[in-house]
Amino acid sequence: MTKFDVLTVGNAIVDIIARCDENFITHNGIIKGAMNLIDTDRAELLYSRMGPALEASGGSAGNTASGVASFGGRAAYFGKVADDQLGEIFIHDIRAQGVHFETRPLGGTPPTARSMIFVTPDGERSMNTYLGACVELGPEDVEEHVVAEAKVTYFEGYLWDPPRAKDAIRECARIAHAHGREVSMTLSDSFCVHRYRGEFLDLMRSGTVDIVFANKAEVLALYETEDFEEALTRIAQDCRLAAVTMSEEGSIVLTKGERTRVEAISIPSVVDTTGAGDLYAAGFLYGYTAGRSLADCGKLGSLAAGLVIQQVGPRPLLSLADEAKKAGLI
Repeated sequence: MTKFDVLTVGNAIVDIIARCDENFITHNGIIKGAMNLIDTDRAELLYSRMGPALEASGGSAGNTASGVASFGGRAAYFGKVADDQLGEIFIHDIRAQGVHFETRPLGGTPPTARSMIFVTPDGERSMNTYLGACVELGPEDVEEHVVAEAKVTYFEGYLWDPPRAKDAIRECARIAHAHGREVSMTLSDSFCVHRYRGEFLDLMRSGTVDIVFANKAEVLALYETEDFEEALTRIAQDCRLAAVTMSEEGSIVLTKGERTRVEAISIPSVVDTTGAGDLYAAGFLYGYTAGRSLADCGKLGSLAAGLVIQQVGPRPLLSLADEAKKAGLI
């Protein structure tokens, strides 16, 4: 028996979300639809220009852990916050959603990470992230017993930006595989893929990572091609299992010998795409660790992603377990 279904590891970030128009994005030199890393001065400037905002605990892997817990799965999380007000918000929120989180907060500086997310009328989100305390996540924060007792350990590609986090991830992978567990990652962002393409491919080809999540732009960036079919073929060869999302076109789940197409759920409108990929991974991994078919895993992922983009913020406001029961998926 395992204590946890999914352990996620990521940058512990408080999201500050505000709506804006296209002119704001252009005027402030923000790369639309991407995660832009920023320094303290840039963070203060953008914050001063934001309209009314919603503060909510975020971070890619934290969102995934919350999603797993909302489905009724047993979730755990590693991530570094500071001992400050935003850190307290993050700790409260993730624990309140039923996620095991015991990473020791950082005393002093830098402060807890925050991401200023600007949502345009089309629902696209542009993230501007000050990593703060995130960069202090290291091997000493790995709780060996938690990794050993988690069916799947999942981490975000964004962790390749703070250098010590890489060592923490490699330690997690070592422990997980030593106990017969699996390791999963999300490519996170096409710009992140461009920064670390070689390292990501090595993680997959070396067997450090068993399961990979990506969207269409990320998988094209990974293989430096504009041929989507070629990219799908290559990722199926490079890892044991991959799930590639395609927004309203659904997703494709791939192994070396099997390809499963999954439809997106029908929704009335897109409010905010923040967290869509994170929640897809949550639904998929919830199904996967429960022993469901790959098709069902994809359907659970599509359900979670489709629900989260109908709300503001990346953490599910509805019970995903209840919604999955209504949809006949659990």
